[in-house]
Amino acid sequence: MPVLETTFQKIISFALNNEKEAAEFYTDMSTRAKKQNAKTMFSELAAEEMKHREFFEGLAEDRLPDLPVEKVVDLKISEYLVDVEFKQDMDYQDILILAMKKEESAVKLYNDMATKVQAPKLRKLLEAMAQEEAKHKLRLETEYDENVLAED
Repeated sequence: MPVLETTFQKIISFALNNEKEAAEFYTDMSTRAKKQNAKTMFSELAAEEMKHREFFEGLAEDRLPDLPVEKVVDLKISEYLVDVEFKQDMDYQDILILAMKKEESAVKLYNDMATKVQAPKLRKLLEAMAQEEAKHKLRLETEYDENVLAED
């Protein structure tokens, strides 16, 4: 795990890179998915990650928005699953596990970064971004619950 940076520019640069990687991951997963609903879900997640990137690109330290931080339900499914490594021939279950684990890490990362900054607005911004990633995790966990666990 990288050392957490606490200056505004370093945080934004790091977040931009994370959001770009997430968008690329979901775009790739949308091309690998066989079911149309999975393709749609991954495409929508990629678009949301790109919106996050655009949001970070438009931020200025002296004009940080006051975003609401809302509580997102955590099904905690990913916490009980074993990590999987990316493989070219991954099945849908493993793709979902990998995606859930990535979102779980993103939530933790944004929350950890929030604890390291002094500026209240920047802290709240990072907490709000953690909740955005928690929404993605919830969506993936719900998909896993309904379409993988339900098949057993």
